[in-house]
Amino acid sequence: MVFSPRRIAAPLRCLLAASLAWSMAASVQAAAPAKPARLGLCAACHGETGQAQIPGAPNLAGQKLDYLREALKQYRDGRRNVPLMRAAIGPMSDADLDELARWYSAQTPLPPTQGNP
Repeated sequence: MVFSPRRIAAPLRCLLAASLAWSMAASVQAAAPAKPARLGLCAACHGETGQAQIPGAPNLAGQKLDYLREALKQYRDGRRNVPLMRAAIGPMSDADLDELARWYSAQTPLPPTQGNP
């Protein structure tokens, strides 16, 4: 059998490409947060994926993590005086709030829709 660099190069390129694709997919999957256990009450208004379910509730999908984390703490602690939010997240720990903030910030927002003229 004759050694040919070209015969070896093609399979190595395929192996390298597959390896890179797998590692990229693994890193994206690892970055996605797990669905929070306390998501249910939030999802009633803000939707499970951060798309508001009722008029007046803001979409949370894709919001900045630090903003969501701080806003949730302010609602819980009463620095933002919204009784409904305080009742919903009042008993939650910082860890619970962090899970919710991570979840909603990782969701992909829907593109804006055009209103009727």
